[in-house]
Amino acid sequence: MRALRLIAYHLERTGAATYRVQAFRRAAAVAERAGVDELRHRAETGALTGLTGVGRTTAEVIAQALAGREPDYLVELTGRDAPELTGGHRLRAALRGDCHTHSDWSDGGSPIEEMAETAAELGHEWIALTDHSPRLTIANGLSADRLRAQLDVLAELNRRIAPFRVLSGIEVDILADGRLDQDERLLGELDVVVASVHSVLRMPEREMTERMVTAVSNPHVDVLGHCTGRIVTGRGRPESAFDAKEVFQACADHGVAVEINSRPERLDPPRRLLRVAVELGCLFSIDSDAHAPGQLSWLGFGCQRAEECGVPADRVVNTRPADELLAWVSASGPR
Repeated sequence: MRALRLIAYHLERTGAATYRVQAFRRAAAVAERAGVDELRHRAETGALTGLTGVGRTTAEVIAQALAGREPDYLVELTGRDAPELTGGHRLRAALRGDCHTHSDWSDGGSPIEEMAETAAELGHEWIALTDHSPRLTIANGLSADRLRAQLDVLAELNRRIAPFRVLSGIEVDILADGRLDQDERLLGELDVVVASVHSVLRMPEREMTERMVTAVSNPHVDVLGHCTGRIVTGRGRPESAFDAKEVFQACADHGVAVEINSRPERLDPPRRLLRVAVELGCLFSIDSDAHAPGQLSWLGFGCQRAEECGVPADRVVNTRPADELLAWVSASGPR
């Protein structure tokens, strides 16, 4: 049922535990299989919890939805959802897609199709699926064989969900020497390659600078992901040290977009570095880095910060339709 899926969506936006989100998604699937007639009968007889996967809370949501009411739990959640944005609305309206998303093929929480369906509901025309590369074992990174299998899945999915498109991609780990954690020939077959540092984040500044410049100089790289690696919530994590002017100049020289990561715990790069990238003429990609459908709407956080720092819309690559984005990728690399 839609109410159960909406609750899962809003739970994801507020950073709720995955098991809570999955409980509502499982209940939604069970309710859809049961059908309205059986649900009504069970609601009238107090037997909704007799359905496997439906507990007391989800049963109450179902009963209230069947009665034509907006469920109390949904009302409560929407009242304490993510903070209201005070800016960035014009830029958000200009975005056509999202260059950085994850699915349950790596460390995301939902199937590719569910990510695509939610993106379409949000008004996207496309998303790039960028699951992790093999070195990141904690995130169930994709081996070359698994990535090739995913390409076959995407080809079939895109036939079914057209005109919406799921572009093939990867968030490839930047290794300590600047090489990329995936077969170069396979990278050349992908639509979008986001390159990010996930390890040895406290490398000395000179070495980190050389590492990142080497990576963005690779002709397969399209986007430099969450460049400082910082975490600004909870116990936090400090920024990696690197020469921002040198790294961003390399991005500008090689046509690599600097990611404006919209995750509330990242908000990367910091404003002072974002302004440096603007001054150097960089391209940008405002991305959700979503690991669940409810996180796809986080793009607004990145748009607000981009607007505050003077990022022009015509330098944001995901304001482009899919074909124009792919033309930019082809012009800037060897694909």
